[in-house]
Amino acid sequence: MRVAVLSGGRSSEHDVSLRSGEAVARGLEEAGHESLRVTISRQGAWSCGGAEVTLTPRGGLLGAEAAFPALHGPFGEDGSVQGLLEWLELAYVGSDVLSSAICMDKLTLKRLFAQAEIPQVAFVAAGEPGWRERCESMGSPLWVKPSRLGSSVGISRVEGAGGELDAAVELARRHDPRVIVEAHAPGREVECSLLGNERVEASMPGEVVANGDWYDYETKYRDGGMNLVVPAPIGDEQLDRVRDLATRAFDLAGCAGLARCDFFADPDGTVLVNEINTMPGFTQTSVYAKLWEASGVQYPALCDRLVTLAVERHAKARSYEF
Repeated sequence: MRVAVLSGGRSSEHDVSLRSGEAVARGLEEAGHESLRVTISRQGAWSCGGAEVTLTPRGGLLGAEAAFPALHGPFGEDGSVQGLLEWLELAYVGSDVLSSAICMDKLTLKRLFAQAEIPQVAFVAAGEPGWRERCESMGSPLWVKPSRLGSSVGISRVEGAGGELDAAVELARRHDPRVIVEAHAPGREVECSLLGNERVEASMPGEVVANGDWYDYETKYRDGGMNLVVPAPIGDEQLDRVRDLATRAFDLAGCAGLARCDFFADPDGTVLVNEINTMPGFTQTSVYAKLWEASGVQYPALCDRLVTLAVERHAKARSYEF
């Protein structure tokens, strides 16, 4: 197939997306597809091979049969580009508008988890009635995050509910007016990759071991910043629990194609869901791909399966009457 690979974008994860997009394009080519490298600038301009790309309704995208939006964060992973691709009537890899938006907003996703009684850390929205009292009840340390951002941008660890908390909330609000405060989880950081549409497969879970104080932006993206241990050394029972919760969370949020679900596996046997990333980092050395490699799916085959899933979902959607 001819696949338009979208990368770059307007978010703070622009450079990460460029690396993901180049890796995806090469992976698709190794799998026998033709890749069109479409770059979105930080200002939102679209180009391919140095030429401006013009988007028109039902006009497709450079003759592509599908799109792979290797875009991370706002204006790429939050439903924005997914809505545009729907408008273009083009098959695309990953979750739809609603699911992308839900998973991008930590507060919305965690409220959905709470309603479904999926185990997770305690949390509160900064600024809502009684939020300070709730923070005091969650103990120490606390984690303050922009609700709709990724790659650990704007996140702070604070030791209490005093002035340090206020400063952390203001820092997070530079990135997003919606701010979430979460309780600390002492367990191992475990991640599980997901692949599929209605029938989703879960990879072997792996543990992320940060070579730093915590898994911040620099640790995630610099060479040697973290190690991935597969399978995660948490025992068979917890491994099965992670995979079960990952598929439940994927289905609950209405995800499609791919996602990476992140967990805390506590020493007492408890497994807590942290979040879902609908378009995780996608280089060959990213956690999502490495977990599938450890589960027997090589990178080119992974890219191929994702495009096939996209086309299948698009064909099914077109069969409905609107």
